[in-house]
Amino acid sequence: MAESQPVPGDGTGALETERIDARYRRLDVVPTLDALRAMNEAEAGVPAAVRAVLPQIARVVDAVAARMEAGGRLIYLGAGTSGRLGVVDASECPPTFHTDPDQVVGVIAGGRGAMFESVEGAEDSADLGAADIGRLGVAAVDTVVGIAASGRTPFVLGGIRAARAAGALTVGLACNTGSALGAAVDLPIEVEVGPEVIAGSTRLKAGSATKQVLNMISTGVMIRLGKTYGNLMVDLSVSNVKLRERAERLVATITGADPQAAARALTESGLRVPVAAIMLARGVDRDAAERLLAGAGGRLGGVLDAQA
Repeated sequence: MAESQPVPGDGTGALETERIDARYRRLDVVPTLDALRAMNEAEAGVPAAVRAVLPQIARVVDAVAARMEAGGRLIYLGAGTSGRLGVVDASECPPTFHTDPDQVVGVIAGGRGAMFESVEGAEDSADLGAADIGRLGVAAVDTVVGIAASGRTPFVLGGIRAARAAGALTVGLACNTGSALGAAVDLPIEVEVGPEVIAGSTRLKAGSATKQVLNMISTGVMIRLGKTYGNLMVDLSVSNVKLRERAERLVATITGADPQAAARALTESGLRVPVAAIMLARGVDRDAAERLLAGAGGRLGGVLDAQA
């Protein structure tokens, strides 16, 4: 028997993400452990599928970073699971990289409420996607990433068309090759994960692949923008006790200062790890440290690795 076959009568047989994987045809009657093994087996192929499109992801990262450095935004646009993953990735950038909430934006079909409950029909309207892009005032310096596992969601395609009309860079992230979304954007990323364990349930392998790619895009962009020092997350927002302790450890690790000195410098810096590190490493006050950091384009390495 072939490994996968079309879902009968639904008109989606050409989409790999909608096909039936015959290996799992008895999923409902096998022991729980076997069902979980099947899911784990299927997920094991996702990293390789993502690895195959790393060059495309790298092009996207460099293009987005250049636009963000010029004041542009990174905007994710999706429906259902794809939209939720985009919103999650966007919402994690401010605490992780101290970005302004308006720099990385997640847009989901149906609005905020669709994060928690399905908004039926929203994903089927290209006009709604275009309207959401219009409300954001998308411009040429921005990047809009359309996310659709199928690669054909009308809401996403409508938003992408509006973004292109506004002159923005457009990116398409899909889990089917030769997709309508891929054909509609400047930079396509098509991760071929194949059929799901539960046919058509793209929150599984396709969702995992989407999360991996979005992690790579946002993290790669922030690395290019100088939000890290080596592999240290130095530009985090200090918003709770755990993050305060992490920030103090970072300052101590970077400068070699004792914990008490690191804690004092962090307080005096306004809870900014890069500023505190420069204060200790260069023996300057907060104002001077902020000037040095600004002069290096916000890159801590540009200050600490330069000749004293």
